[in-house]
Amino acid sequence: SKDDSGFAAPPLVSQGVAVVAVGYDIAPKGRMDTMVLQVRRSLAFLAQRYPRIRGIYLCGHSAGAHLAAMVLSTDWTEFQVVPDIKGAVLVSGLYDLEPIVHTYVNDALHMSREVAQRNSPIRRVTPAAPAACQVLVAVAQHDSPEFRRQSQEYGQALRAAGWAVSVLDLAGVDHFDVIERLSEDSYVLTQVGRRAVPGR
Repeated sequence: SKDDSGFAAPPLVSQGVAVVAVGYDIAPKGRMDTMVLQVRRSLAFLAQRYPRIRGIYLCGHSAGAHLAAMVLSTDWTEFQVVPDIKGAVLVSGLYDLEPIVHTYVNDALHMSREVAQRNSPIRRVTPAAPAACQVLVAVAQHDSPEFRRQSQEYGQALRAAGWAVSVLDLAGVDHFDVIERLSEDSYVLTQVGRRAVPGR
């Protein structure tokens, strides 16, 4: 939940960056279409509420990385605003939901194959616009083979569509401490995040 995400804020706030933790209805209350729509609406709200901010940078881990990647595929015409997304840091995410339809994970999500396909970022990669943001796809050395495979393939799909993308393989961390260490100033992902936000 957003209430558990504050640990990542201090290193950025200390550099003058405003941090917003976005909440959404998690399963089983929330269904996948609803979750994606809620996060997109959150971005639209921020853009409307703070029109003079100098860019939005997305960061998400695991399910959050999936949702941030879905934000990158948004057709903003229906939201009457286009958020100025400058960059995205996607950490240990899933970008193709279809493989989990027939696993226990789907017991709470209740996704059909069609819902999984519709909400799979790797199936929603669009050609990069001239002002497309930069994307960092990070994966932990000790993530599961599926997380690692999907991170590599999503990065390749973005690159093939003309996006400016880097894939970062983080040594010595697993699916959980890869993000928990963002509270450390010296952690490589913290440093990368700071460098991604120019002109604070």
